[in-house]
Order: sequence, then C-alpha cells, then structure tokens
Amino acid sequence: MVGFREQVRFLKIKQIEAYWEGLRMGRLVPLRSEIDPRGIERALEYTFILERIAPGLGRFRLSGMHLNDLLGMEVRGMPFTSFFTPAARNTVTDALELVFDGPQVAELTLTAEKGIGRPAMDAKVILLPLRSDLGEVTRVLGALVTDGPIGRAPRRFNVANVQMKVLERGHAPATVAELAPVKTPVKGFAEGQAPYTPPTEKGPDDNHPTLRLVVSND
Repeated sequence: MVGFREQVRFLKIKQIEAYWEGLRMGRLVPLRSEIDPRGIERALEYTFILERIAPGLGRFRLSGMHLNDLLGMEVRGMPFTSFFTPAARNTVTDALELVFDGPQVAELTLTAEKGIGRPAMDAKVILLPLRSDLGEVTRVLGALVTDGPIGRAPRRFNVANVQMKVLERGHAPATVAELAPVKTPVKGFAEGQAPYTPPTEKGPDDNHPTLRLVVSND
C-alpha cells in the first residue's frame, strides 16, 4: 500500500521512465535524437536533459519550468549538483557516473532542507542514459518531481536513497544496486548553447557511500 501511494505521488517519474523504455525497443540505450517533447508533454515541466562535462558531472542542457521554480532562476547551463546540499554531492556524482559509464538507470529519493519559508518537501529524481549518434552515452534524460509546497527558493536536497538499475539488451532493468543514504510549454524545452562553465565540485564529506547489490530474478 505504501509503495502504491509512493507511485501515485511521483507518477510523472514513471511516465518518463515508460517513455524512455518505449524508445529502447530492445536496445541497451535509446538515442538522444529520438527524444520528442510531444511524447512527454504532460510531464515536461519536471523534465530535463543533462550533458556530461566531466566524470560524475553533468550540466543542464534543457530544463522544465518546475526546476527553475525550485532554484528561483534559470537552471540551463548549471551543474546538476546545484540542486543538492554539499554533503549529498558525492553521492550524486557517484550515481551520475554509473549512469554514464554503466550505462545504468538511477532513481534518487530526496528530502529538501527546511528553514524559514521552506516547508517540508519530498522529491524523486530519475536519470536515464541516452546515446549520441556516435554511440557514446553523453546525455541523460531525467525528471525531478516534488511533493509539497516550494516556499522560498532556492530549495536544495539531501539524498535519502539511491537505486541503480543495471541495463540488459531486450530486458527491463534486472539488477539493483543501492547507495547508502547520506545524512510547461513544449517551446520552452528547447536546447541551446549554455554559457556556464562549472568548476569541479567536491562535498565536505569525504566518506563515499558503499554499494549494496541486490539481484532480482523477476
């Protein structure tokens, strides 16, 4: 019952994943050029595309309006880690690197920092790898969906849980690895050249989470 309520709260995440899965057609990863905003129009405000710029680092090439609302600014060109607290960033970069290099699918469960004008808010992120026309995984299709009022921006998140799903040709993701937790309109989704050049980021917490592999036979 709890799992069903969780899926209802973050239904847009499942819609994006189902769209991406439909594009695979038995392949390991679909092409970036196959993404059509009309196919995800109902979830577009939560959707983004990341470009890989360094190991574990990605910047926003495209972003829905909900992401801009969360930070209180245009996020295109900014690093993905801008949405996370310093303590969570090592976990995020580890997960993102697995998405690019596996390739794998990552699903992150998040909790927002609270404070004056910043009420409690939960969120989920999904990260789905995309291939370039040259066959390299250099982009990620993602979605960030929140539950709760935004309040005063910017809002940043801690990571409660990360699930990594190993991809296989012709099959839905079958193997799950868990990282330990760390305490709009279509025309607005157009890709452009981002002027921002992000620095290398490191969180203050040097303890990297360990991976726990759970093999599913479903």
